[in-house]
Amino acid sequence: MTRVSPASQRVSKRIAGAVLADVTPLREFPDFRRLWFGHSVSSLGQQMTAVAVAIQVYSLTESNFAVGLVGLCSVIPLIVFGLLGGAIADSVDRRIVGLVSAVGLASVSIVLAAQAVLDLGLVWLLYAAVAVQSAFFAVNNPARTSMIPKLLPPERLPAANALNSIAMALAMTIGPMLGGLVIGLWSFQAAYLIDALAFSAALYAMWRLPSMPPTRAEDGRKRASVLDGLRFLRSRPNIRMTFLSDIVAMVFGMPRALFPAMAATLYGGGATTVGLLVAAPAVGALAGGLFSGWLGQVRRQGRAVVIAVIAWGSCIAAFGLGGPLWLGLILLAFAGCADTISMVFRNTIMQVATPDEMRGRLAGVFIVVVAGGPRLGDFEAGSVAALSTERISVVSGGLACVVLVIALSLRWRGFWRYDARDPQP
Repeated sequence: MTRVSPASQRVSKRIAGAVLADVTPLREFPDFRRLWFGHSVSSLGQQMTAVAVAIQVYSLTESNFAVGLVGLCSVIPLIVFGLLGGAIADSVDRRIVGLVSAVGLASVSIVLAAQAVLDLGLVWLLYAAVAVQSAFFAVNNPARTSMIPKLLPPERLPAANALNSIAMALAMTIGPMLGGLVIGLWSFQAAYLIDALAFSAALYAMWRLPSMPPTRAEDGRKRASVLDGLRFLRSRPNIRMTFLSDIVAMVFGMPRALFPAMAATLYGGGATTVGLLVAAPAVGALAGGLFSGWLGQVRRQGRAVVIAVIAWGSCIAAFGLGGPLWLGLILLAFAGCADTISMVFRNTIMQVATPDEMRGRLAGVFIVVVAGGPRLGDFEAGSVAALSTERISVVSGGLACVVLVIALSLRWRGFWRYDARDPQP
């Protein structure tokens, strides 16, 4: 039996540490570990609920338009309450905000379960529940996000954000499958009840956190202003670039709306092919998180964001050129991986370069960008495709993403030179 030498074991461990996700934030910081676990579990439950609501609305109406309205009921509160939730997170103890909003999210899941058990069959009630749920999420997310820099030292933030990307990717890939499985084996009620129980993990995590009272601004005002947050963002080019680069990537390089048409015209497939195209970026994003150990060693984080967005746009443009399905799926997976790298560094720059009294409001702006960018991307991709073809829309969008992010980095060159050891907003 061959024995591995201690030197070889040390080399293997160093290689694994440089490649695989850095779990130091989970191992050494109990508050972050609880927060991460609670968010991961509750995110799985939320994705199950999203599938359950869509299926229930369709079973009641047999209308694709009615199912589409679920998305509208979700995105409007996200945009409105995202900005408001950020201001609240900068005005009130963030632990209290996170706890109350988590209770609200769990309560909505209980309401959804109750209406399913009572077989009310009220579509308007489902729409209202989705809207309220989105509003609570828009308040919860800025508070939770702005807690992380208080729980970890700056050098651990890239690893923490990579771990958060893993949780998000797992929720997006496993959550819908679990939701469909639970509904198929049992019922809508079971899916909603599991979601409500899943929030107990988030509630426990919030309950165990230390108090996080707001940091007062220099003028001593107790109430944080949304407008002050927007003015701050306008005066900080490096932080602003984290938002602009994401907007460019999502608006011009997100061909999600064209996947059904491309599955039929480009690959000659149906619903299964659409599912593969939708899943491929999420699989790539998960891989990007799992193999993120090297991200903590990157100092030029602004440069990394620009390169990652260029890679995203290039992969999307190459996907639009056509080819066999397997090649298209690989390109979409690489695009998802590049998006994860961009997201890790964008979040890290925002968390480190933003003073604590502004973190909640910028996290609120981030929600608006995340909620609105892909929807604008759907509109852009569909409009260009209507005027030309799906292939032209995807290729031109990917190339526009590359050109615009390069132009932005040339306009604000300080972002290219951004150094994690000397963070400048």
